[in-house]
Amino acid sequence: MALNLAQKKEVVAELANVAAKAHSLVAAEYAGITVEQLTELRKKARQGGVYLKVAKNTLVSRAVEGTDYACVQDALTGPLLYAFSKEDPGAAGRLIKDFAKSNDKLKARLVAIGGKAYPATHVDVLASLPTRDQALSMLLSVMVQPATMLVRLLSEPASQLARATNAVAQKKVA
Repeated sequence: MALNLAQKKEVVAELANVAAKAHSLVAAEYAGITVEQLTELRKKARQGGVYLKVAKNTLVSRAVEGTDYACVQDALTGPLLYAFSKEDPGAAGRLIKDFAKSNDKLKARLVAIGGKAYPATHVDVLASLPTRDQALSMLLSVMVQPATMLVRLLSEPASQLARATNAVAQKKVA
C-alpha cells in the first residue's frame, strides 16, 4: 500500500525525531525474513530500548538530514530495516547481532555512531559496548581501587608488627 504525501511527512517527522535523540543506528538487509520472525524481532527491540522501522530509503534519507546520521544517506540502497538505539548505544548492535545468529537472512549493512558511518563488520564492536550499568560499575571499580590500595598501604606496618610479634612468641615457645 502506497503512502500519500501526508503519511510520508508523518513518517519523516517520526524518524527525524527518533534520529535526533538516538545514540546509534544499524541498518540491516531483511529480505527473506518471515512476518513472524520480524514480529519477534520487533518484540525484542521494544524490550531492549531499540526503535525498529522498515521504511523507504528516500524517507529515511530525508529524516536523517541534519542529524548525526546524515553520513549514511549515500549508503541507503535496497530493502533495509533501521534500528536506532534510544537508551544504550550498543543496544541496536546487540539486537541485530543476536537475531542474525539464529536467522542468516538478516545481514547488517552499515553502522553509524557519533556522526560517522562504519561498515557492517562494526556491528560486533557496537554490540560489545557495555550497557550503562556495566559502564558505571567499571567506573566505580576504577574509582575504588586507589582507596583500597591506600588502606592496604596504611595497614601494612601494623600487620608487619603483628607478624613479627607472633614470630618472636613462636620462637620463645619453641
